[in-house]
Amino acid sequence: MKQVMIVRTDLKMGKGKIAAQCCHGAIGSYKKTSPDKIKKWENEAYAKVVLKVSTLDELTELKKLADINGISNYLVVDAGRTQIPTSTVTVLALGPDEDEILDRITGELKLL
Repeated sequence: MKQVMIVRTDLKMGKGKIAAQCCHGAIGSYKKTSPDKIKKWENEAYAKVVLKVSTLDELTELKKLADINGISNYLVVDAGRTQIPTSTVTVLALGPDEDEILDRITGELKLL
């Protein structure tokens, strides 16, 4: 079991901004996950992975795949108070879910 955050690198966000956006995503996706998956994840050390994509199109395609496969997910849309414009999509969070299920969608992505 793990949770995955996928960050857009084309936005050139600072490290702190990336961390905050990943936190928003982690909480958002967690809240959409079934209680049985949350319980299993909690019993397996709360694994999290942060991956990267280069474009909004890549992120959007991954969200479509997550929706098709029934994977809980959350698309982070920034409020625009600091580094990037309002309504910019920054991160896609997936799960928590089984490693094998998430790897089918994210297995080719590189670590941030």
